[in-house]
Amino acid sequence: MKNYLTVLIPMFFIVACGGSRTAETMEEQSNPVPNFSGKAREVKLMTLDPGHFHAALIQKDTYEEISSKAFVFAPQGEDVKLHLDKIEQYNSRNENPTNWEEVVYTGEDYLEKMLSEKPGNVMMVAGNNGNKTEYIQQAVANNIHVYADKPMVIVPEEYDLLVETLENARNSGLLVYDIMTERYEITTILQKELSNFEGVFGELEKGTPDNPAISKESVHHFFKYVSGNPLKRPTWFFDVTKQGEGIVDVSTHLVDLIMWECFPEQGILKEEVAVVSGKRWATELTPAQFQRVTGAAEYPASLQKDVVKDSLLQVYSNGEIIFTVKGVHGKASVIWNYEAPEGAKDTHFSMMRGTKANLVIRQDTPQNYKPTLYVEPLEGIDKSATEKALKDAIAKINAKYAGIEMKPSEAGWEISIPNKYKVGHEAHFAQVTEKYLEYLKAGKIPDWEHQNMLTKYYITTEAYKLSHQQVN
Repeated sequence: MKNYLTVLIPMFFIVACGGSRTAETMEEQSNPVPNFSGKAREVKLMTLDPGHFHAALIQKDTYEEISSKAFVFAPQGEDVKLHLDKIEQYNSRNENPTNWEEVVYTGEDYLEKMLSEKPGNVMMVAGNNGNKTEYIQQAVANNIHVYADKPMVIVPEEYDLLVETLENARNSGLLVYDIMTERYEITTILQKELSNFEGVFGELEKGTPDNPAISKESVHHFFKYVSGNPLKRPTWFFDVTKQGEGIVDVSTHLVDLIMWECFPEQGILKEEVAVVSGKRWATELTPAQFQRVTGAAEYPASLQKDVVKDSLLQVYSNGEIIFTVKGVHGKASVIWNYEAPEGAKDTHFSMMRGTKANLVIRQDTPQNYKPTLYVEPLEGIDKSATEKALKDAIAKINAKYAGIEMKPSEAGWEISIPNKYKVGHEAHFAQVTEKYLEYLKAGKIPDWEHQNMLTKYYITTEAYKLSHQQVN
């Protein structure tokens, strides 16, 4: 077996294919459960099996608390190459380049190698979701903190394992946290803020299954651009046994936002929720579309089970969940299309229904596909009183978000937001990472965060069960 050094300016890789530990990976072992003070470079990342571009987006920025030397453990193949290519892109860009030094091990025993050597103290995982629950369980069993892309579980059969793992982590002083980027989108933040002003919003409705109090719909696209380049997806991304169906994947964000906005910093017990219904449906891709997204000339054997009408790949990437939290009805819907219309990107729709006004986020053609927040008074409500209350609310919000304004719209008012707050989806990964670093320094995930991780995955996996009972 050989260890060899490949030098790429300005990034250095050590790639170990089997064999004994190299000098670079013989790091001083940390305490059984690493503790953090917030000092520079004490957090050391170990990225496991990076199969999703979110793993690289964590490293699009640098952080004082995180060592520039990052360790990667992965099977050989295209996934790890694409991950490293993105890190190199960030290191070599002209504006604000990063300085990551990637120490890479590739081999079939990548998980065992990470657990036996433990050159870092935080495992970052974003990739094959079919393995993710086990990865998290193994990391916690070996006293490693976990920073995980969503979802942490994709089938009901593994929900109990996730619960046990999160409880074991809690009892051991280990921090397991999933990456909820959508909490950092400015229109969502302001929707949440405005819902707290009774003069504007009134009180949150309870809603019904047919007319929920809060609805969220997320539209995604298989072909898209990331960091300015066409995104190449692995073929396994289209296998729902590995990526997960839409109802347990992107829906995680939407369920999280509903709890986060309607019941801020409240730990929701699963006994306080009820899953009313779950639906699933497929997006069909042609062989040409599949090749454009993956680069693969044909469907692999693992996807043949999903081929219909001789050549169309059927992907159950779409889902809808109707559920209640403390009697409040919410709806989370996720839709995957092949490609966005010209000028469009992934989009988000959200409505919170109050007794005085609805708070609505739209992101369609009239908004130039940019998320835009509206305040729309209900029929029969004194609009002049709402306007005065909204002005007062905006003035108070400006203490936290300077420059927020209001202007008339067709059904009420549009909230004008300075561009400095519209940082985009990719930048949200750095914001979530900063929050996780705060929690590492504090030595604890807040109780409400911990509880709501348990509950939101209960909701998604219960909805999965219901969706598989439907007649397609």
